[in-house]
Amino acid sequence: MSQQASEGDAPSTSNTRFEDTNIVLPGGTIGMVGGGQLGRMFAIAAMQMGYDVVVYCDSADAPGAQVATRCVIGDLNDHQQLTAFAEQCDVISLEFENIPAQAIACCGQQAPTFPSHHVLATAQDRLIEKQTFRDAGLAVTPFLQVSSAADVAAFAERHAWPVIVKTARSGYDGKGQYRLQDAEQAAQVPWAEHDAWIAEQFIPFQREASVVVARSRNGSVRCFPPFENEHHNHILDVSFCPSTLTQSQIANATEMASKAAEVLDLVGLLCVEFFVQEDGRLLINEVAPRPHNSGHLTIEGNHTSQFQQHVRAICGLPLGDPNLRCSGAAMANLLGDLWQAAGGNPPWNQAFSVPNVSLHLYGKRDAKEGRKMGHLTATADSPEQAAQNVRDARQRLSCDSK
Repeated sequence: MSQQASEGDAPSTSNTRFEDTNIVLPGGTIGMVGGGQLGRMFAIAAMQMGYDVVVYCDSADAPGAQVATRCVIGDLNDHQQLTAFAEQCDVISLEFENIPAQAIACCGQQAPTFPSHHVLATAQDRLIEKQTFRDAGLAVTPFLQVSSAADVAAFAERHAWPVIVKTARSGYDGKGQYRLQDAEQAAQVPWAEHDAWIAEQFIPFQREASVVVARSRNGSVRCFPPFENEHHNHILDVSFCPSTLTQSQIANATEMASKAAEVLDLVGLLCVEFFVQEDGRLLINEVAPRPHNSGHLTIEGNHTSQFQQHVRAICGLPLGDPNLRCSGAAMANLLGDLWQAAGGNPPWNQAFSVPNVSLHLYGKRDAKEGRKMGHLTATADSPEQAAQNVRDARQRLSCDSK
């Protein structure tokens, strides 16, 4: 199914030699390890482009499995089933970084798999990730490996309280993360529950931004314009674009994101989250080697969505135009709390009364508190208006104003 790549985008300045120059054209089969909402939106984009998509997940009712060409049901530690899945694919990707690296290595024995298990091994460990980027000269939050309250107190002597303590592995949306004000609070951290922890300096940032960068199999790199992000209870709440970053900050953010992708030798997408400090400097907070929640607004707002760009990158196609096709775009998450407040299905007709609002639901059956069930996007004449529109549309779902 694969054909030899033709000349396209110029390769990056990376020292990597891309020996596999084959491309996977529409009509080929893409494997997706993981059947959550990111796998679902990837599958929709890939199938619109003419690909077959096989999803590997634990349930035929998983969000990704609902829309894919077919699915393979299995455990991530079942290498026999993983092999049977991978043998059906021309290229394989994954929707989330907390997948066992050995599972991805198993898939990689049957078909090109991006990102590689080497990228996962770095992204799955916050300590390795921070060290990798620091050693490459990228600005990261000051950090230290810790294992006790005494270690945190010693770190605070250098960097002051409060201190952010996180598990080195696993944890997202604020899980496994503690903001400690003093040594007494540090003593309350359940240190024995995890074998590795990281302490980070608390950064009094002005705002948060993220850049999604795509790096193709031929080494070409393209960045989406930065998204500005607002969080609630450690979960992304609203993102909008264009951001309020200056042109100098935008250039810095895209340069750092591009370098981070090259340092990791990534093929696919990488989201780099930044703290924008009060003096205007940017620090890398975290990265994720996949499409990102903040990039969902690209589905309606950009010439190429982050999911279509992901398909292009792993298949070796020329990368698409990542720029906005409107003056402003925004996204608001829809959590399970909304269903609980409505006592069932929210009054969707109320949201559609707001101009240029689009609804994306993920096919999840159980609306739990804090669970991402879907999102709203809006395009408008400005990012401020787009953000106001998604907030307004979501607010109308909280009570039926018929």
